[in-house]
Amino acid sequence: MLALLPDAEPLLRAAAAVDGSAVRPGLPAHATLLYPWLPADEVGEPELRRLRAALPVGPVPVRLATVERTGGFVGVPVPGLDQVADAVRTAFPAQVPYGGRFGPRPQVHVTVALDAAPQAAADIARRTGAVLPIATAVNTLHVVTLARAGWRGLAELPLSRQHGEPQPLAPDS
Repeated sequence: MLALLPDAEPLLRAAAAVDGSAVRPGLPAHATLLYPWLPADEVGEPELRRLRAALPVGPVPVRLATVERTGGFVGVPVPGLDQVADAVRTAFPAQVPYGGRFGPRPQVHVTVALDAAPQAAADIARRTGAVLPIATAVNTLHVVTLARAGWRGLAELPLSRQHGEPQPLAPDS
């Protein structure tokens, strides 16, 4: 379950300018609310309805303001989405975020760089900080799955809809 953050793309561009291999290919700037979620063949209307019921109604304002760096990881926390992530995790308690590697309640963040060399990570963190702050809003959440050909969208969940169903994506999306 992702929140796409197109306004955060400059963070990824700044990182790629330093070390293109440190930026994950195939996904735009995003914050992950719950990964792994359910296998694609287990995602149906009942699961999407339960997910939708856990989500807020209306856009969620977010402010990206700080950079965190640990070794070759550079990230930007997205505290505005922590409550949304908590609600999703509560709705699906059997799905442990990141398999438990980062504890039961990992902070929501935008991953800017992974596995960068120390000097590259320091430079990426400096360049990322120069782009901040970024203020934006999340209007839609995306249910995705990792397929052989990369990430594939399963459903879009608009936050502006008060009553109604999640919008499944077309099979070729």
